[in-house]
Amino acid sequence: MSIESLIQSLPKAELHLHIEGSLEPELMMHLAQKHQVDLPYKSIEQVRKAYQFEDLQSFLDLYYLGASVLIDEQDFYQLMWQYLCQCRAQNIVHTEIMFDPQTHTHRGIGFDIFMPGFLRAMEVAYQQWGQSSQLILSFLRHLPEQDAIDTFVQAQPYLHQVTAVGLDSSELNHPPTKFKSVYAQAAKKGLKLVAHAGEEGPPEYIWEALNELQVDRIDHGVRSIEDPELVQTLINKQMPLTVCPLSNTKLCVFDDMTQHNILSMLERDILVTVNSDDPSYFGGYLNENFLALHQAFDLTPAQLIQLVKNSFKASFLDESKKRYWLAKIDEFANNTD
Repeated sequence: MSIESLIQSLPKAELHLHIEGSLEPELMMHLAQKHQVDLPYKSIEQVRKAYQFEDLQSFLDLYYLGASVLIDEQDFYQLMWQYLCQCRAQNIVHTEIMFDPQTHTHRGIGFDIFMPGFLRAMEVAYQQWGQSSQLILSFLRHLPEQDAIDTFVQAQPYLHQVTAVGLDSSELNHPPTKFKSVYAQAAKKGLKLVAHAGEEGPPEYIWEALNELQVDRIDHGVRSIEDPELVQTLINKQMPLTVCPLSNTKLCVFDDMTQHNILSMLERDILVTVNSDDPSYFGGYLNENFLALHQAFDLTPAQLIQLVKNSFKASFLDESKKRYWLAKIDEFANNTD
């Protein structure tokens, strides 16, 4: 079986996906017309041309503009539904989906609007084809911690339907320690903890996420390779990194995919996983990220299978479900030798 066929056929998990970043230009334009939102684009082609980013901030400016078309519950249902249909098409059997409440609450769109939309789509996908999905409530790090704390209070009625909290948005000058209090509150509620660190920010931010926030998983983490002691810590702890190859090249963390360090980290036994981050903005969903790695590095079946297995090991599924999917992958691999 070719690597391309193997990528499509293997059951996969995705652990680093921002639902607002899956807003396709067609849906953006449709919702803008529905709600008479004035966007600076007259066509889908103009939207696509705008998807050329110099850095993380230039992307975020467009990301927040796009999110302005999400207004009623049905909009959030459509957004989630379109991503879950992509999961079905790409054989992503489990996904852990980040959402940014403050992007919406700051526009007057409350939890009572977006959460029912998200949850309804997730339930329909589960009922129709058994789609496994979980939610990660992410705080915007460029805002004050008190804003995150207020958001966490607003989220209380829905916390039983949230698996983890996370930290995203502009990384530079917003270290993880800024959010130590709200993470402590989330831990007390029994939630899992993740945080973006070491994308644009330095290895020190990864240390802070580990030591100060006590995270269960690091999102991105590609700059960890600059600190040998940190690398050894990640190996010893088997601390997962949710790496996003197309995102990293689109946002110029690496100039070219051939410079990416994910396979060198894999070879060193760091628990790296492949994810799509903001797929509509960065040129592809999960399978396209694997294909981009294959085009750059000529992935071997063993490397691909290990990356896919890592995604289940690093997930927040219970241990029995992890074992089930890991066995399925082994069974699949054995049958395709």
